[in-house]
Amino acid sequence: MTLLRALEQAVRGQVAFDAASRALVTMDASNYRRVPLGVVAPRDADDVAAALEVCREHGAPVVPRGAGTSVAGNAIGTGVVLDFTRYMNRIQAIDPVARTAVVQPGVVLDDLRRQAAAHGLTFGPDPSTHSRCTLGGMIGNNACGAHSVAWGTTADNVHSLDVLTYGGQRLRLASGTDGLPAPLRDGIEELTAGHLAVLRTGFPELPRRISGYALDQLLPEKGGHLARAFTGSEGTLGVLTSATVRLVAAPAVRALAVLGYPDDSAAADAATGLLPLRPLTVEGMSADVAAGAARLLPRGGAWLFVEVGGDSTAEVRAKADELCRTALADGAVDGVVVTEPGGQRTLWRVREDAAGLATRLPDGREAWPGWEDCAVPPHRLGGYLREFRALLAQHGLRGAPFGHFGEGCVHVRVDFDLLGEPGIARFRRFSEDLARLVVAHGGSLSGEHGDGRARSELLPLMYGPELVGLFGRFKQLWDPADGMNPGVLVRPARLDEGLRFTVLPQRPVDVEFGYPHDGGDFSAAVRRCVGVAKCRSTQAGSGVMCPSYRVTGEERHSTRGRARLLHEMLAGEVVTDGWRSPWVREALDLCLSCRGCRSDCPVGVDMATYKAEFLHHHYAGRVRPAAHYSMGWLPVWLRGTAALRLAPLLNAAAGTPLSAVAKRVGGIAAEREIPRLARVPFTRWWRARRGSGGAGRTVVLFPDTFTNYLSPQVGSAAVRVLQVAGLRVVVPPRPVCCGLTWVSTGQLDRARKVMRRTLETLRPAVAAGLPVVGLEPSCTAALRTDLPELLGCDDASRLAASVRTFAQALEEHAPDWTPPRLDRPVVGQTHCHQHAVLGYAAERRLRARAGLTGELSGGCCGLAGNFGFEPGHYEVSAACAAEQLLPAVRDAPPNSLVLADGYSCRTQLAQLAGVEAHHLAEVLANALDT
Repeated sequence: MTLLRALEQAVRGQVAFDAASRALVTMDASNYRRVPLGVVAPRDADDVAAALEVCREHGAPVVPRGAGTSVAGNAIGTGVVLDFTRYMNRIQAIDPVARTAVVQPGVVLDDLRRQAAAHGLTFGPDPSTHSRCTLGGMIGNNACGAHSVAWGTTADNVHSLDVLTYGGQRLRLASGTDGLPAPLRDGIEELTAGHLAVLRTGFPELPRRISGYALDQLLPEKGGHLARAFTGSEGTLGVLTSATVRLVAAPAVRALAVLGYPDDSAAADAATGLLPLRPLTVEGMSADVAAGAARLLPRGGAWLFVEVGGDSTAEVRAKADELCRTALADGAVDGVVVTEPGGQRTLWRVREDAAGLATRLPDGREAWPGWEDCAVPPHRLGGYLREFRALLAQHGLRGAPFGHFGEGCVHVRVDFDLLGEPGIARFRRFSEDLARLVVAHGGSLSGEHGDGRARSELLPLMYGPELVGLFGRFKQLWDPADGMNPGVLVRPARLDEGLRFTVLPQRPVDVEFGYPHDGGDFSAAVRRCVGVAKCRSTQAGSGVMCPSYRVTGEERHSTRGRARLLHEMLAGEVVTDGWRSPWVREALDLCLSCRGCRSDCPVGVDMATYKAEFLHHHYAGRVRPAAHYSMGWLPVWLRGTAALRLAPLLNAAAGTPLSAVAKRVGGIAAEREIPRLARVPFTRWWRARRGSGGAGRTVVLFPDTFTNYLSPQVGSAAVRVLQVAGLRVVVPPRPVCCGLTWVSTGQLDRARKVMRRTLETLRPAVAAGLPVVGLEPSCTAALRTDLPELLGCDDASRLAASVRTFAQALEEHAPDWTPPRLDRPVVGQTHCHQHAVLGYAAERRLRARAGLTGELSGGCCGLAGNFGFEPGHYEVSAACAAEQLLPAVRDAPPNSLVLADGYSCRTQLAQLAGVEAHHLAEVLANALDT
């Protein structure tokens, strides 16, 4: 019987050996790639036991996997991957008196923290991936996070663990060896008793020593704590099925002191001087990482983020002020204290996104992990960083340090060339030299993420042959068949083998978009995804990115999952069909093209563009889905309908049984109502009143398809407001279109023709320096991004630079205009393209000047152009709206105005909630009459 068939018969959970499921787990957040045999998502511990038994019988190795956010390559392998995020993700108990929680390995850290917060408690260790990393993964790596200064590592917070060995033994690990099978118990006791001296002296004394097995936890003076020795074993000893962990009291109030220093070494020198003041955390970040957020930070070339906690705002303010005084007396050049929670969240987001931001250096060069988290004694960190910088220069490399300076742990992404043999050879030489430097400073090769495939080979440099030999004996006691995550820690793979980039095409792929930020190379664009998986966060308020993943919970519907499939498509080993791949098409099918990843992904993955590129090639020379001909060519159909004045007839037909036929033929979801067409398009209305413009600065109002034919009242309202504000409004003399509907359906040849005509029409206005004002956010964003990236000429770039939103135009060109006061609360939707591409700060300021209070919903409305109208998408579309938008509107005060600048957002509200929403221009125009 085959392995697949045996697993399907034995396991109640999901067993997947198809190309897509395997492709999704070939990588984690490291530089490495391994192709597994398949993926099993067990439902419970019995399922894990059944899977292990089958794998043992077939000689297949097993790799436990959480969220796959490790940067060391310890969550990938060539055997069967166990995915605990799908089913084994429950918090089984919280005991607020004992301050403990019992969790399954797939529990996301933030889910535990939210439930613990109801009791005033939290789980102390908090990696920057806290919104998606799992407790099982944290235990596997002995994760730490920003607050280990106060609350220690994951191992420090583990009470007991339930595990299964590859041999099928069920074990409860805690302090001591009681209850273990005799061979394992006797072997551990003999190993410990026979090597007390080296166990006491062979491990460096520092707070962030994660490398190797924590055999010193077996010492009698440490209680022989087997659970803590197992923590950090990176899935090489057994499979975790349940954990009892310690919770700590969460401070009622926190304050954040941000301290500026001349450089990162100076910040590192100062970090230990702040520890006596008992901060919760001391995080460091260099200017290389924070370049995009420098405006939010005090003066300096590097910064320390120092958090304090207490029972009141006054208490934490006093603590933070004392920190600032101490820091300014000890080398800091500037400092600021932030007590407002929203401001703190904004600043912490800068630090938490650093692992992604650092993958692009300020000049755009790619940088990679591999030496992501070495740690040295904190008092030696400044000197280590100086020598580290010198070593980088010696090897002709650059990097951007950040990390846990209070505990001597540095994260850094380095601009290794991992695409060719010379660069890989340099990567190896640098790795060996840096390992020696870390050891010379009394440090650990890993201070957080584990050794994995990145550092296991170098453990002899740190520990010497005797301790490394004991690691091998320890592994043999637990896993004599070497079935658990082979190649990691013991008998390791070479650190320069199995790099994930070497399988990609060596020459740029022939593509349509320009990919200007990636040198025109589609492979480089796909390489942007480094796997930190911010797209897997399901917290409300965490951005727009991946609304379909929030609904389905499927990795293939996350930005990372789709990028992984595109990576494997380019590699051609697992996904072998290239652009014709049905696996990639199916994964991209539920991509809403919301563009949220363009702004929310720390490395700027732009899946909407990748999807359009893929669809273009996938359907080249083939019949397309009906929706591509109906909604993809919507501007043409609407223009023809308007020319023949068929709107009344078609609107009447929409209420008859003929609409069902039309929807079926046109590839429109049966659940959707066909939108009503405007009797008088905006451009016809404009021609009828031509010549009534104002006398001030001229602006060009862009009559997009949706405004022109479906909601012309938005256009007429905008004209009125702009004119009242003193601006002279003109409209292009010929039909124009941004090409969005053709882009979103991957009809890029046609999109380019449409865009060229639009560019030619607008060329005189752009040459004259006139701003082009867009009203529909999706079309405005297409002018700003898709048009220059498809046309790739200077005139296209000039047009993109001239594009403004309605609010931006008023703010820039009518700054003295005072909008009417409405003094009412608002609810509604910030369009996802506005969030991702255009920005909405000007809209927020305009609303505030008009007395409109409150914030609009984040997330995505779920319609996103043609997505929600396509068959098979309705349920996901509605579920996206139900996450934030519909509850916000339902729970709004009775006198609230419902705002939505996007036509799709207004349509979704009308069809799902029976609510009429308005563009901001309409609201202001209506107020002019009161």
